[in-house]
Amino acid sequence: MITYSFLQHYWWFIISLLGGLLVFLLFVQGGQSMIGSLAKNEDEKRLVINALGRKWEYTFTTLVTFGGAFFASFPLFYSTSFGGAYWVWMLLLFCFVLQAVSYEFQTKPGNIYGKNTYRTFLFINGVLGTFLLGAAVATFFTGSEFSVNKGNIAGLGVAGPVISQWENPLHGLEALFNLRNWMLGFAVLFLARTLASLFFVARLDHDALVERARKYTLFNGVPFVVFFLIFLIWTLFAEGFAVDVNTKVVSMESMKYLNNLLQMPVVLIFFLLGVVAVLYGIIATVFKSGFKKGIWFAGIGTVITVTMLLLVAGYNGTAYYPSTADLQSSLTIQNSSSSEFTLKAMSIVSLIVPFVLAYIFYAWRALEKKRLSLEDLNTDSHSY
Repeated sequence: MITYSFLQHYWWFIISLLGGLLVFLLFVQGGQSMIGSLAKNEDEKRLVINALGRKWEYTFTTLVTFGGAFFASFPLFYSTSFGGAYWVWMLLLFCFVLQAVSYEFQTKPGNIYGKNTYRTFLFINGVLGTFLLGAAVATFFTGSEFSVNKGNIAGLGVAGPVISQWENPLHGLEALFNLRNWMLGFAVLFLARTLASLFFVARLDHDALVERARKYTLFNGVPFVVFFLIFLIWTLFAEGFAVDVNTKVVSMESMKYLNNLLQMPVVLIFFLLGVVAVLYGIIATVFKSGFKKGIWFAGIGTVITVTMLLLVAGYNGTAYYPSTADLQSSLTIQNSSSSEFTLKAMSIVSLIVPFVLAYIFYAWRALEKKRLSLEDLNTDSHSY
């Protein structure tokens, strides 16, 4: 029999998987941050932009799906974080709006701002969008300053019918004062740039760009590994936010996230497999001149690694969105989820997800059978 607890865990897995897919698809943003450095002339810039332009909708759609799934399955997180830490989320959404506008208008007739203006917007989206997303996810492990009082929903509290309140005027920007958040922010930024380099190696039919992209795989892969290891080791050996199974009381536990990995061996094994896949994709691309499939190894590895990392944040009696202002206000998959009926109804709809993923994979492969060249752009009436 499907229990309420099973549904809560199931939907946290779905959220984690969507998060993993989103981080992988950030290679589009990573590529945008390298347009001016990787490409040396106008033809090369057009080629890079069009390679990315055929994929940017995937990232945007996944971001919207991720937010929508979070809202439907864990509405208290949505209202607490999006309603409290709104400066971070507004900046993030603004970055993605800049991206959509830039692709659509940079080559339109009557563009009074010029191509370089919109390419600057793409650069901003590539750098700021990835960094902010990484810093925001890091707060799942470092905590945020908010309080929750469900009694307020009936208008009984001092603040009236307001359940969650942010406890400082920065509304999310205080995350930038935590060095560990910066580590994950930089890790996601350089991961996106690394994945973009791997994508260019696999996608472009341009010897000079492909050769440069191999070098950029190394230049970005090294800082990614360094920043990710700093964040990972720091987090595994830091105190974590544990939830007592019986009393639901939240308390600090030494090396909580390391304990989670050790107590969930399946998650640990997949996490390690994901890390190995990412490293293999990077190393093989750098040191094997004819190897062009690194994006698949690193991409799949990224999805698995991020998914497992988010499971560590929410499973095994852990507060996935901890409050440093009031420990007992911390959000767990039990106290922040939708009703059992809602989760069960949504679970039926989620059964179509594998078919959607299969279609995306099929469409991607169909469009990628031939590598993109300058000749293709000159004969394509829909090029960016």
